[in-house]
Amino acid sequence: MNKGPKDILGELPKVNKTTIKRLLSYLKAYKLHCAFVFLCIIVSAASGALVSLFIQSLIDDYITPLLRDSSPDFSGLLRAVLTMGVIYLFGILATLFYSRTMATVSQGVLKKIRDEMFSHMQTLPIKYFDTHTHGDIMSHFTSDTDTMSQMISQALPNILSSIMMIVAVFFAMLYLSIPLTLFVIIALVLILLLIRVITGRSGRNFARQQQAIGKIDGYIEEMIHGQKVIKVFNHEQKAKEGFDELNEILNDSSTKAHSYANILMPTMNNLGFVLYVVIAVAGGAIALGGVTNFGLSGIGLLTLGTIASFLQLSRNIINPIAQVSQQITSVVMALAGASRIFELLDEKPEEDNGYVTLVNAKYNENGEIVECKERTGIWAWKHPHSDGSITYTRLNGEVCLYDVDFGYTSDKTVLHNITLYAEKGQKIAFVGATGAGKTTITNLINRFYDIADGKIRYDGININKIKKADLRRSLGIVLQDVNLFTGTVMDNIRYGKLDATDEECIAAAKLANADGFIRMLKDGYNTVLKGDGSGFSQGQRQLISIARAAVADPPVMILDEATSSIDTRTEAIVQRGMDALMEGRTVFVIAHRLSTVKNADVIMVLENGRIIERGNHEKLIAQKGQYYRLYTGAFELE
Repeated sequence: MNKGPKDILGELPKVNKTTIKRLLSYLKAYKLHCAFVFLCIIVSAASGALVSLFIQSLIDDYITPLLRDSSPDFSGLLRAVLTMGVIYLFGILATLFYSRTMATVSQGVLKKIRDEMFSHMQTLPIKYFDTHTHGDIMSHFTSDTDTMSQMISQALPNILSSIMMIVAVFFAMLYLSIPLTLFVIIALVLILLLIRVITGRSGRNFARQQQAIGKIDGYIEEMIHGQKVIKVFNHEQKAKEGFDELNEILNDSSTKAHSYANILMPTMNNLGFVLYVVIAVAGGAIALGGVTNFGLSGIGLLTLGTIASFLQLSRNIINPIAQVSQQITSVVMALAGASRIFELLDEKPEEDNGYVTLVNAKYNENGEIVECKERTGIWAWKHPHSDGSITYTRLNGEVCLYDVDFGYTSDKTVLHNITLYAEKGQKIAFVGATGAGKTTITNLINRFYDIADGKIRYDGININKIKKADLRRSLGIVLQDVNLFTGTVMDNIRYGKLDATDEECIAAAKLANADGFIRMLKDGYNTVLKGDGSGFSQGQRQLISIARAAVADPPVMILDEATSSIDTRTEAIVQRGMDALMEGRTVFVIAHRLSTVKNADVIMVLENGRIIERGNHEKLIAQKGQYYRLYTGAFELE
């Protein structure tokens, strides 16, 4: 069954008064700027209305008398024109000042929003990134913030300026002629009803457009990341079809949105010309008929200057209304983007109710563990108690799981009754088919996810009581998928311990057997990596990743198929470095090649989220169970 745009994009982001209030709250830090902008807008609007009113005086008091005078004196007319020029200049300068000021305000607001988004993003759980495409998340920082920038720097001041102009022009019209003003009001009501229909349809499609942009960004990011796989499996046409489907939705929503938006100004301009002609005819008829005119300025006949001034005012009131209606589309786009941004900001951060922290420690003369600032190689868990006392427990690296159940969603359990004991210095290996639950167990140990039932204890402490940052600081992780960052090789190794010296980084590289190939690079440890280290082989990238874990010197290591991307010869070299790295540490190994876990103290065989066998290599081989079948099968393949 073909999916429609709603099925692919999901529900539109909700735009309501709360979104508007929340967005405008960011302007509180710029109260003085906004006050200055408001003042400039008043000056600009007043100058526009005054110039239109001045036309009446210019025609009736200067031009008409000069036409009747046989020897005209143009000095008065010249002064009047210069006065109009000064009024125009004030209006131009006011517009210039508020435009520049709003540019400063908009960029300041967007900087704050981007800072908040990025800071909040760092607090989100891994689950959020597993359930949202990276491209869609990135679109919050690009297209969504761009629409907000346009609204704050252009749309809002233009709307406010137009409203002020409408108010100023309305009173100027009342000053000249109340009957003609009432005629204009009736015409404007009809025009506004038309505008409401057009902007309503345009707004819905602009909101859909922003949503489609996020989906396309996510799809493109995914396709770029998997470009090699696409090439290998000749998936180009299928990838193109997927993009075309999303692009068609974006094209449809954008076309509809801009079609309605683009017809708005021509429609308003043409209606303005019609109103201009009707006012000219009605005004001329009133003047020729000798009908008495009345306004705030008094009662009298409708003069040529009054009609000319009123016609100018009619143009000055139509243009701002057109501006407001056109800017509404920018506001709708921005509010749709703001709603998506606020959805990100409203995502619940990763919960951390832990109070036990990890500290450097040493033994005092009484043989007691005490906290210290310097790094001694001894770490301890610091327990604050309700009575104000503090106790310290040495970090040994004992990890125990008791009857643990877990599911990524509440309706599907992927781990069942997992129980294991990892003593200090033990090497625990997990083997099993893909999807058996090996990586999930390590995700629970470092609390990327929290368990549904059971207990996990670290040195006898429930890991829920340990602050997540301190828990993860005690765990060194080497993943199968290596992430390197733009910077030097030294910077990437130091990522594991930001205060590590160059000597410590080099020592870690030697431990991981990475020192040899690093020194062969053009700039050695100062070689700059770009594009996630794409210029390096997978094995070299993995060696840097292992060195990164080594420099942190953690008491517990998690190796998630760390050597799966390394060839057999390199694996032997890396394995020696990893054996040195694992010395004296508790190690959890997720095995890709069963030959790498032969020396593990305990091997856990998982199947469908359950531990079906456990023991060392010799014991499991003797049992001739699942491990035996996996091992002999792997051995035959080699």
